[in-house]
Amino acid sequence: MSLSPLDDFPIHQAPQVMRHVATSDRNFYDRYYFNCHPGTDELMLIVGLGQYPNLGVTDAFACARRTNLHRVVRASRELGSDRMDTTVGPFRIEVIEGLKRLRVILEPNEHGLAFDLTWTGTIPATLEPRHFVRWQERVVFDSVRLAQTGRWSGTIVVGDDEIPVDGWQGTRDRSWGIRPVGEPEPPGIQVKNPGTFYWLYAPMQFDDHAILCIIQEDHKGRRVLEEAVRVWSDGREEEYLGRPGYHPVYAPGTRDVVEATITFDKIEVRCTPILPVHLMVGTGYGLEPDWKHGMYQGGEPVVQGVTYTLPEDAGRMWGMVDAVGRFEYDGQVGHGLFEYWALGPHPSFT
Repeated sequence: MSLSPLDDFPIHQAPQVMRHVATSDRNFYDRYYFNCHPGTDELMLIVGLGQYPNLGVTDAFACARRTNLHRVVRASRELGSDRMDTTVGPFRIEVIEGLKRLRVILEPNEHGLAFDLTWTGTIPATLEPRHFVRWQERVVFDSVRLAQTGRWSGTIVVGDDEIPVDGWQGTRDRSWGIRPVGEPEPPGIQVKNPGTFYWLYAPMQFDDHAILCIIQEDHKGRRVLEEAVRVWSDGREEEYLGRPGYHPVYAPGTRDVVEATITFDKIEVRCTPILPVHLMVGTGYGLEPDWKHGMYQGGEPVVQGVTYTLPEDAGRMWGMVDAVGRFEYDGQVGHGLFEYWALGPHPSFT
């Protein structure tokens, strides 16, 4: 064991130095996620930065969808001993005021995407239900996450264009715990997994409140995880909305959602994805065999850029979709994240 600057703070949770987590599970992670958009189909920026203490790696990515352009910058380095150091190549995250204001930076680089943005939460950061999945004796997910809607200020540079950001919307989350990361493991008995991931995540921002909704179901339609709360900007307590229902409409012959309805006990929200971003393309969430979150990229820091255009590269665009969403209920119109994936068998497809 060796000390790090974090050990000087009274925050220990286990008889370990702070750079070591309390579990030896290789899949432990600790991650930031942000998205930023003007509530239109012009541009969506997604940013993530994670640490993987038991793999000794930290990495980051930024993905911008602008008209027909899908541009990614990603970076990785060895984690080292100081977990307070959130720089990864040209990326950096600064916590200005915990749970309220953060600064997210991608310094100018050769890959045509950069930004300097400040986040201000519009609702209190809200702890979501614990996500726990055991499959074939192995704990696959055991994590917690906070969610928050907010506003952005600063600038984004895409190619030669510098775009001012003033009051743009977005959502963020912070999650930590266990989920599959890093290099693939031998599947063993997990080969029996039917490979289903039926998922909806929809944090919605309205004028004076937000609705946070999660639905995950298994291959038999059983609920694995759900959330349905309304959180007010003035800090009032969460209001449970009842069991959420999800009714998507797919483009013919696909699992691409063109519209959806989310129902709660007393309200019904109409959802329209207006700018889809394929989160898993280039970012490390799972498609590229040579770049996954937590994957060791070697002893020297690595920075890469990946750019695709649509419709030419449409064949690459599959997997989890993070879309700018338009949400309407009871005469109110809001925007937020409409994140969905329908992979594998599910009763709705029989």
